[in-house]
Amino acid sequence: MFRRYRPYRKGEFYLVAADTSAGGGDFCAAQFLSKTHLDVPSVYHSPDTATSMTPLIHEELEQIFDITGVKPVVAYERANGGAFEMDRLASLNRLGKYTIFVMPGYGQVENVESKKLGWDTNTATRPNMQKELKDAIDNQLITLYDKPTISELFSFIVVQTSSSWKAQAEKNAHDDLVMALAIAWQMYQICETPEEPIKNDDFPEDNLFQGGWY
Repeated sequence: MFRRYRPYRKGEFYLVAADTSAGGGDFCAAQFLSKTHLDVPSVYHSPDTATSMTPLIHEELEQIFDITGVKPVVAYERANGGAFEMDRLASLNRLGKYTIFVMPGYGQVENVESKKLGWDTNTATRPNMQKELKDAIDNQLITLYDKPTISELFSFIVVQTSSSWKAQAEKNAHDDLVMALAIAWQMYQICETPEEPIKNDDFPEDNLFQGGWY
């Protein structure tokens, strides 16, 4: 389920993005992006549902904090049960070893009660996510070790729908790893790197992230 390419290192800041699955032959995928070194040392990839993925991601996030001394930030794509699993992951974070990402309210008046845990991939966010990830890869800003991720990138094509053009996996291929990486790259642009490693008791257990710590 996990593919690991190098050890986590003390002081690293990790952004973890997951594309969820409701089953039916689809995959759950999570990319562990080091903002410190701009590489992806670990990848989660499994045909299981998001319900099965959450406890494993929780354990990995706690391990990252124990090794790095820095709280990682995590976001699930909210579709296919991701919104529910984000709430579940937040409830598992009893020791406060990681931070739950909050979707920015682009163009909206801030409302604390309407904050959404995780990431929404929709007609407004998807084109920008894909374009910015493509630019990052074309400019060799991210080091990727994972061959399945690279294979998905090569099978990601632009197709014409009834009303527009859409980038997606070609027929009989998957795009879970690509979409998880695209979310991680959006988080990279939003989440500020902590100035120094965060001690476990520096922030309350239910802290959230929306472009800053609070």
